[in-house]
Amino acid sequence: METLKLRADEPGAVERCAEILKNGGLVAMPTETVYGLAANAFNEDAVRNIFAAKGRPGDNPLIVHICRMQMLDDIVEEVPESAWKLAARYWPGPLTMIMKKKPAIPYACSGGLETVAVRFPVHPVAQRLIELAGVPLAAPSANLSGHPSPTTFEHCVNDLDGKVEAILDGGPCSVGVESTVITLAAEVPTLLRPGYVTLEELREALGEVELSRAVLEKLGEGETAASPGMKYKHYAPKAKVTLVKGGRERYTDFVNSHAGDGVFALCFDEDAPALKVETVCYGSCDSGEEQARRLFDALRELDDLGAKTVWAHSPSIEGVGLAVYNRLVRSAGFDIMELS
Repeated sequence: METLKLRADEPGAVERCAEILKNGGLVAMPTETVYGLAANAFNEDAVRNIFAAKGRPGDNPLIVHICRMQMLDDIVEEVPESAWKLAARYWPGPLTMIMKKKPAIPYACSGGLETVAVRFPVHPVAQRLIELAGVPLAAPSANLSGHPSPTTFEHCVNDLDGKVEAILDGGPCSVGVESTVITLAAEVPTLLRPGYVTLEELREALGEVELSRAVLEKLGEGETAASPGMKYKHYAPKAKVTLVKGGRERYTDFVNSHAGDGVFALCFDEDAPALKVETVCYGSCDSGEEQARRLFDALRELDDLGAKTVWAHSPSIEGVGLAVYNRLVRSAGFDIMELS
């Protein structure tokens, strides 16, 4: 398959991509979080083609993207009051809400569940593409399954060239990690995947919000993934990654004592001057937002540089830092070292 590579600001580019989607094809599209691999959410064959292109397990649910609140009528059985409260604050934006699905959403899209994950992106290109396609778009991250998520057009080309009908270049993503996912189908609203909209903000909006243990721990064999990003190893470079918890001095001393061929530090900007190994920085230790924006590009850079062993300095789990930690611990396959 020859993949069309189009710039979103080219005349007619978004319209061409909308026609591809109407005809059951796949388009990698920009959003504010990461690039998404989009298909008509109502077309089961097209949805299954997403899984094939990515090599994604079939029990991993997809997020359905809308561009108008009225589109919820065709997707969910009922919009609870809690959803309206969150939508008033965070839609359009990097928040996904899980609600009971309507039959029009195929089980291939919901991972076999009776619920559906829905998001209203703020990115103008994503909104226009959904509007022109005339249907909600199912779209996981536009990468090969398990790889770091794509935050640039080039990342999508590296993973999906020849596997999808089109890749639409809308520039780098401003947020840099996937959306926050909260389920409103549980007895108590529960955060399933952290993101740019934080746990603290969700609790301010709704009051009681639980934190799923899968945010910080590995799901057991046979447990169901209610949200994307919960069950499988994700976001991983080719190198062996270990997440290292400890202050700057302990971290740099530890890494320096484990120097060797192919050893890299995935570290904060402030760590780098004291390190005697190759470094890839993913932001300031004081800014979860910057870490989120730079993380996936840093993980891909490790592959480009031929890293074999990576000692990743663990971020704070406050605010957006929880999202960064969640992605890093999965990229490490839950291999964590705590420095005493």
